[in-house]
Amino acid sequence: MTDTSHIWTGKALSYNQARPTPPPALLDLLTQLIDTPHPTLVVDLGSGTGLSTALWGERADHVIGIEPNADMRKEAARTIEGHPYANHIEYQEGLAHQTGLPDGCADIVTAAQAFHWMEPTATLTEVARILRPGGLFAAYDYDTPFAIHWELDRLTQDMTRRIVGLIQQRGLTHTLKIWPKDKHLDHMRESDHFRSTREVFLHHVEHGDATRFLEMMRSNAFSNQFQFTEQESGLDRLSSAAFQYIGSEPIPWYISYRVRIAIK
Repeated sequence: MTDTSHIWTGKALSYNQARPTPPPALLDLLTQLIDTPHPTLVVDLGSGTGLSTALWGERADHVIGIEPNADMRKEAARTIEGHPYANHIEYQEGLAHQTGLPDGCADIVTAAQAFHWMEPTATLTEVARILRPGGLFAAYDYDTPFAIHWELDRLTQDMTRRIVGLIQQRGLTHTLKIWPKDKHLDHMRESDHFRSTREVFLHHVEHGDATRFLEMMRSNAFSNQFQFTEQESGLDRLSSAAFQYIGSEPIPWYISYRVRIAIK
């Protein structure tokens, strides 16, 4: 299996500053579904800079982030310095399909904005192995673009189309392997590892200015892997619009999450 984690090398700080934090209601939802208000162990696959890991520190006795990229793990460790529950939080090198964790150790396993990077068959086999009976797996992603302004929606979608077109024109499609997010639930259902599967939608509000918005647009796999100019990708027009419609003061960003859930 190809490890594409190298594409985030050198991007950890900007990623951590620009990307959103999962909604607190997610923890309430996942723990209620399996009647486990205080999990013994939560495992976060593809934990990156820990945005989806550290929030479990207060809720769980122990949370382990599994992340193959050294820069991302280093940023995650730096971020929890001074965290009131830092002793509950741990980051380990590993892959989603090779965590190195014991059988049946976890109450909850998550993959936040990351399952599309993971080969689903091997990953779900590993998830089922490390989950206890009755444990829960959640693969969740936020929809983009966030609901901020209709013109930013249009220009963000245009930028995505342009980048995909450039990748195809230059014969670069083989360099990144991504599994469609809209197939996550199908993969869970077809794996035969789980007794129950479903999808839930959550909504969250964060605030950000134009600079943060543009940094988030730059912190995507395509921008990191391929050196397209801002004119080629359309980021130049998006940048102008961001300062016009968001500006230098933070405004609300309305973020929708799709949470695919499987019970072992």
